[in-house]
Amino acid sequence: MNNNKIKLTSITIAFVIAFIGVSCVNEKHDDQATDKTETATENTMSSNEKTDFPYDLDNPVKYNMPQNLFEISGITFHNGDPKQVFAIQDEDGDLFRLGLGDKEAKYTKFGSKGDYEDLAILSDQVIVLKSNGELHTFPISKINEPEVTDVIKTKDLVPKAEYEGLAVDEKTATVYVLTKEVKKGKKGETEIFAFKFNEGSYTPAGTFSLSHKMIAEVGGESKMNFRPSALAKNPKTGEWYVLSSMNKLLVITDENFKIKSTQVLKGSAFNQPEGIAFDKNNNLYISNEGGTLSAGNILMFKSK
Repeated sequence: MNNNKIKLTSITIAFVIAFIGVSCVNEKHDDQATDKTETATENTMSSNEKTDFPYDLDNPVKYNMPQNLFEISGITFHNGDPKQVFAIQDEDGDLFRLGLGDKEAKYTKFGSKGDYEDLAILSDQVIVLKSNGELHTFPISKINEPEVTDVIKTKDLVPKAEYEGLAVDEKTATVYVLTKEVKKGKKGETEIFAFKFNEGSYTPAGTFSLSHKMIAEVGGESKMNFRPSALAKNPKTGEWYVLSSMNKLLVITDENFKIKSTQVLKGSAFNQPEGIAFDKNNNLYISNEGGTLSAGNILMFKSK
């Protein structure tokens, strides 16, 4: 009888020890799981903080364009003044100007029919880019005339390719020409050609490139055929914003075109984003060509 009691007591003690051991192990696992969850949350918050974007791309102020800007392509401001926007459209050599709320746009003819893609204003000179890389330059003082007759046409500045983006850095008097698609030579890269501007002449000032592979990696994609349509320099941060209509994507780089982040352009507001600009208040503007159910428009995103 005593022996049986001793055996029973031993079994009971062993069971209690085993239960305590299992509980401790489970508690340790729970603690580890909690630590991992907290760490993941901290990392996510840190990542979000690093990629904080100064514009709410989901809530633009929308300005519909008049019919003659249905196919609006490039946009720009003179000295960053948002009271008047200058624009071109794809097919005609006309420089348009209007207030963002205007129902009609005034225009001045500067060239014959052609594929005009983007424009910029530097040193009171208007510069317009054709898709073959040709630049048309004329004084902004001529915009009140029906037609500009003394346009300077500059050819063979850039290699043969398709070009769609033009921008300037007013502080350094530099013009940037952006390739959309390279016909020969380098693949998997977008090239940007820089030129110093002086009284209508252009002097080569370097070449930059954007790796499609790097853009894909930064955006979390396996690969990407990047075909940009416009670019503009943020006057506050010095960053470049490179817009791609085909990819519905905004790529942000540093002043030397090193890729920093990407922003996906979601929703029906971005029908066909072709132009981009900043005003002197650091607000962002993106223009869209019209479609079957929408007019051409300019979307304004206020700086946070």
